[in-house]
This record gives sequence, structure tokens and C-alpha cells, in this order.
Amino acid sequence: MYLEHFGLKKMPFALTPNTAFLYEHAGHREALNVLLVALRGGEGFIKIVGEVGTGKTLLCRTLLNALGEDFCTAYIPNPLLTPLGLHFTVAEELGLNPPQEIHSHHLVKQIAARLMTLHADGKKVVLLLDEAQALPPETLEAVRLLTNLETETSKLLQVVLFGQPELDVLLAQPSLRQVKQRLSFCYQLQLLDRTQLEGYVTYRLAVAGCEQYDIFTSGALDTLRKGSQGIPRLVTILAHKALMVAFGRGDHRVKRRHVRQAIADTEDARSSRLLRPPRSKSRLGALSAGLARLLVRDAWSRTP
Repeated sequence: MYLEHFGLKKMPFALTPNTAFLYEHAGHREALNVLLVALRGGEGFIKIVGEVGTGKTLLCRTLLNALGEDFCTAYIPNPLLTPLGLHFTVAEELGLNPPQEIHSHHLVKQIAARLMTLHADGKKVVLLLDEAQALPPETLEAVRLLTNLETETSKLLQVVLFGQPELDVLLAQPSLRQVKQRLSFCYQLQLLDRTQLEGYVTYRLAVAGCEQYDIFTSGALDTLRKGSQGIPRLVTILAHKALMVAFGRGDHRVKRRHVRQAIADTEDARSSRLLRPPRSKSRLGALSAGLARLLVRDAWSRTP
């Protein structure tokens, strides 16, 4: 699409979490350090909370890559499970293959035996639950009961909960007060400020092969910060669309007006104070108009 136009080798603003594009600004670096220190110290329950789009899943995948060979991990990306479903998933993640008709009590005994074997082999076992705000209360309680499995000196299972702020609401329920009391470390992911956002955009462009560090003008970055509110996922979406608009217009730098058009095309972006009245009477959306120009240009280039 616009790769050659901007001198890129791969898409810089794809939404799929890719640890190669992780920009370790102060907040994420601190969160990762908290996780590594807590897990290496054998802490039981850890909670990471962040708004939608703040990079929790990417942080989770980075953690999985950062843990050494002395760790065994069980990763559950969709925890909307019954307690029995959770037990089956944990068992499978730990390399067990329990029969479908097994009773929950016997399944937990198998999990406990597996944890003891891993502990004897010098392994620390970590259960990572992404989207933890979706956990049914009874399933979260089942997670807590699994952390009761321990030796005289150490826990056999550590748990990291990654969730949206609704996770705090879930944990505030009186029935889950024992889970909340188990939390040894908690961290709140913050939004990108203007300086961090510039670093985020520049870093992703560099990873994508860009040698021109100032494709986005200062004004474009200011508008991008306001429109995205510093949410990394929105920054990614808006930056991608702004590049599309600039390419559609034949421009080699992304300016404020390109970002405004990207904001106009993105429902979650805060655009009411940023957009000027449209100059064109076209009924196409701002981004759609840019894409229309792009399609016309491609069609002409293919004409014999």
C-alpha cells in the first residue's frame, strides 16, 4: 500500500500484538520489571490493570518471552470459563491430557501432582490470565484455590491477572475478598504523554525500516496525541490511517490535516474539537476520499 512511498519494509502500525514493535516507554518498562521481580521472588498473585488499548496483551507476550528456562507458563487468553473449564485448560497448558469425564476433584489432584513434579525439577509455574475482567467470580475463586497448592517453603503456582479497570470492580465483590487479599503486587498502566507518543511512533517506523525520522510533523503528533488521548491502540489506528491519507494525496510527510482526516474516520477518536468544517462537498468520508484517490491512481498506473 504505502510502504514503498514512505521507504518502509513492513507495516509499522499493524494491530496484531508483535513484541518486535514493543516500545518500552517508562510505564511498560516499569510494569515488566515489577512482574519479573515479583515472579522471581515467588509472589502468589499479581495484578496488571490498564484501559482498553494500553498494551496489556503485548506486555503479557513480552513477559512470556522474558521468562527464562526456569519458568513453566500456562497462558489463558480467554478466561471466560467455568471452574472445571479452567482446570482443564490449566492441565492442558501444563502438558496433561485428562479424560473428559474426569471429576474436578481428581483433576485438581492431577494438577497438583504435575506442579510438584515441575517444582522438583526446579521450575517456577506461572498462570497468566489475559482479559481477567471477564472471569466469572466462581472461576476466579477456583484460581485462588489452585494457589493454595504449596510446599512448606514456596507456592507451586503463581498467578498474573491482566485486565481492564472492570477487574477492580470484580475484585471489590465481598465474595472475592480473599482473592483481593492475596494480591501482592499491583500495577496500573498509564496513557502515553506527548513525548512518549513521539517515541512510540518513531520507534515503530524505525522497526519497519524507515530511515526518515520526521515523517510525522510536530503538528501531526500534537493532533495525534489529542485524538488518541494517549491510548496506544488508538495511536496505532490513527497513525496507520494518516499514512494512508498522506499517500492518497501524494504527500511524503504526515501533517496535521492528515491526522484530522484519520480522526474523522475513527469512531473512538475524540474529534469534536479538532476537526475544521469540511472544505469539500463530497459525501465521501475524509479517509474514504483519500482511498478513492489511491484506487484511481492505481487504476491509471495499470492502464496499458
